[in-house]
Amino acid sequence: MAKEVQQTKFLKPGKIVIILQGRYAGRKAVIAKNFDDAANDKSFPHAVVVGIDQYPKSVTKSMSLTAMKRRSKLTVFIKSVNYQHMMPTRHTLDMDFKGLIADKTSEDATQKKEAKKAIKKKFEAKYLKGAVPFLW
Repeated sequence: MAKEVQQTKFLKPGKIVIILQGRYAGRKAVIAKNFDDAANDKSFPHAVVVGIDQYPKSVTKSMSLTAMKRRSKLTVFIKSVNYQHMMPTRHTLDMDFKGLIADKTSEDATQKKEAKKAIKKKFEAKYLKGAVPFLW
């Protein structure tokens, strides 16, 4: 008799992954929403990921406050990525993106812009606390 192999789903929201293909190759990202079956006009399993496009620069004590603020800025990206084009890490991030990202966020420009602003604020708050060193 053939045994049914049960796949464990380890690509869950909050999992930190590394993007392997495309414009953001090599960047770390967090899974915000996953679609294990084909959905959203895509014929493959995919996930909506949120990541940091431009990381903050290093800051020293001798810098002025304005220079520190300028160097502490970061930019974020939202992208729908095929499971084949991401590599999971062992780390997770306990941030909730449910209210910020809708099903069509990666296609709708105005919705995407608002979501990026809100996500940027969350990431900057985490960065200023110094809570997530492995994401930077």
